[in-house]
Amino acid sequence: MDSQIEVREASFKEITDIHNTIEEFDTYGSEHFAERCSGKKCLILSAHIDGAPAGYLVGYDRYEDGSFYCWMTGVNPEYREKGVLKAMMDCQERWAKKRGYSRIKIKTGNTFRSMLSYLVKYGFNVADIERYPDVSDNKILLEKNI
Repeated sequence: MDSQIEVREASFKEITDIHNTIEEFDTYGSEHFAERCSGKKCLILSAHIDGAPAGYLVGYDRYEDGSFYCWMTGVNPEYREKGVLKAMMDCQERWAKKRGYSRIKIKTGNTFRSMLSYLVKYGFNVADIERYPDVSDNKILLEKNI
């Protein structure tokens, strides 16, 4: 039987609980997310598989240039490779397009190879690189027209 993925708008508390299950990320409280979104058009999503919290996505209007910025997203390791990220990214794209945004922007670290592969596979293009002395610390800005 296939698992059912449900994506819905969520609270900062809900996404913080999911965020803190992801070992690659530092642990944060909900105020970390609330501060970033304060005063901005913001989208907060959670994804659930068969009712269990599996992932989250937070995006906001960072650049005020017609693009929507996907700031943080993550999937609990137990639920990876099950379509959770794609379901959230698709939901974000529909939400942004409906509100008049023309592009999705996202920044990821050079060490997050699976995320880089995902973004390229689904139509994102490298737009810029923040360079650091250690190349593995570089941040890559990607964008996709929607």
